[in-house]
Amino acid sequence: MYSFIEKTDYRKDIDGLRALAVIVVFIFHCGYLPVGYLGVDIFFVISGYLITKIIYLKSLDNKFSILDFYLRRIRRIIPLVSFFCLLTLVVGLFTMLPDDLENLAQSIVATNFFGNNILQYVTTGNYWDVVNEFKPLMHTWSLGIEEQYYFLYPFLFLLLKGKLLRYVLPVLLCLTVISLGCYFLNEDAAANFYLLPSRFYELSIGGIGAVLFRNRLIITKMRIFYLGLLVLLCSIDFSFLPDALLIPLVVLLTLAILITSASQNSLSTRVLENKITVGLGKISFSIYMWHQVLLAFSRYFVLDELTVPIMGMMLVVTLLLSVATYYFIEQPFRDKRKLSTPKVLYTLSFVIILTTISSLFIYYKAGVIKDISELGISKSNVTRGMHALYNDRINTYDRDFNKNGKTKVLVIGDSFGRDWANVLLESKYASHLDLAYRDDKRTQQDTLLIQIKESDIVFWSQFSKEDMGNLILDKQSAEKIWCVGTKNFGLNNGRFYNFRGTDYCLQRTSMEDGYLQLNKQLKEDWQNRYIDLIALVIDKDLTVPVFTENCKFISQDTRHLTKSGAQFFANLIENKSDFVLNQEHFND
Repeated sequence: MYSFIEKTDYRKDIDGLRALAVIVVFIFHCGYLPVGYLGVDIFFVISGYLITKIIYLKSLDNKFSILDFYLRRIRRIIPLVSFFCLLTLVVGLFTMLPDDLENLAQSIVATNFFGNNILQYVTTGNYWDVVNEFKPLMHTWSLGIEEQYYFLYPFLFLLLKGKLLRYVLPVLLCLTVISLGCYFLNEDAAANFYLLPSRFYELSIGGIGAVLFRNRLIITKMRIFYLGLLVLLCSIDFSFLPDALLIPLVVLLTLAILITSASQNSLSTRVLENKITVGLGKISFSIYMWHQVLLAFSRYFVLDELTVPIMGMMLVVTLLLSVATYYFIEQPFRDKRKLSTPKVLYTLSFVIILTTISSLFIYYKAGVIKDISELGISKSNVTRGMHALYNDRINTYDRDFNKNGKTKVLVIGDSFGRDWANVLLESKYASHLDLAYRDDKRTQQDTLLIQIKESDIVFWSQFSKEDMGNLILDKQSAEKIWCVGTKNFGLNNGRFYNFRGTDYCLQRTSMEDGYLQLNKQLKEDWQNRYIDLIALVIDKDLTVPVFTENCKFISQDTRHLTKSGAQFFANLIENKSDFVLNQEHFND
């Protein structure tokens, strides 16, 4: 049998739970806790529990006001978010390259209008993509989900007011089942991660707990077990548990902690209600907002590597700044005695309008607000996505051969294959080639087989022989094929662009993890029919150049070539005596 305790006042343990959630998220974004992202799921359950409890209890007394609810949410969330939109905009203007600044501008507008989760879904999709490490507002995707929930959820109680309020629990159960159906049946992992329908069950399960238990808690010694298991799940990578099971388990454990209590001397109480965890919980919103901003900008123009000592220093700085924003932004904006509602709305409107208009202008200018000679970009001649356009122009070569008597060269591959086609077109061989390009994922196998047989030379980009799938080649066709190797120029160009040393144009970088191993594997696979691009530029310290001899970025995004980068590699292969086209004795 379980016993119950009445609990109507402030709960320290919830702040302690917030502290756990924000710390694991912080460590995860530092790169040291693979499952720390589960801290966000803890936040969702807490939000669902607290918001439902507030609305439900007021609705029972017929005192719920949707206007008052929205004003309280505005005071709680928007001031800090608006501050960070303004802060990141100012820092970004001085430090970011055009594409990164354009992406930041998009994030600011989306964050201002509660939709960064939707933007992330449309643009990035993959939360674990390394590019997200350099996005200062990447983490506001979770705020987007919560804000959309806050906007829609109160209407449920308006519809079920009065005698109909007794149906709120069955309705919440039905909505939870629907959301779980979206979560388990939807094959779009990005949608499951970023969009409210697949996340609603986390919030609503917290809400169900609030409705069922209202102002009472279950007294149980099992609480420390729930807490211990929750900490383990957020700390240890249980690879045998898929996210489809792991996240719901975290949700249920969080709910179990929210609806239970233990004695003052119990271990769970000492962990969740000590001064440190409660203090961290109180400033958890500021910690959450600061940590990604600091990490992203530090990675962008300061840090080579985030070591454990640096992570410790970042934590201290984050905590100090979080205390400052808690007392100077969060608290004053929540207090009606310090800031009246009109002052709050006028101030926030001004900041939101300022950051939105500025960001829209930056987006209109494609992030180009000054000349960037290293990228060949001028603010007087702006073209959105000029480097992507340069890569994508090769799609116009997705065609049959012209049969004009020139050497028939077929390039097969993805965007790296298009890079290689650009290298060939920037080289002295271009006028001698009848070039065709095919994306093997979009081209039918029969078409590829026919064109391979018609080709004089085939360049297959970055794939092992097994990746050629079911292409059955005769010996003559197989002898035409060369594999073009992989390439990489670090993680991000921001640090190189912001370098203030004397040898600016001579900067070099280590490659992103995995590229050297992939290059070695491909070379072993293809032997003497492998075009090793990395070998052309790597030095004894295993670093590669960032700039060409003319101080132009070789790669705009550290993966794909700029026009200057394609010309750079064209010059390298022209001087390589064993390059296949040199063996064909092409001349200028």
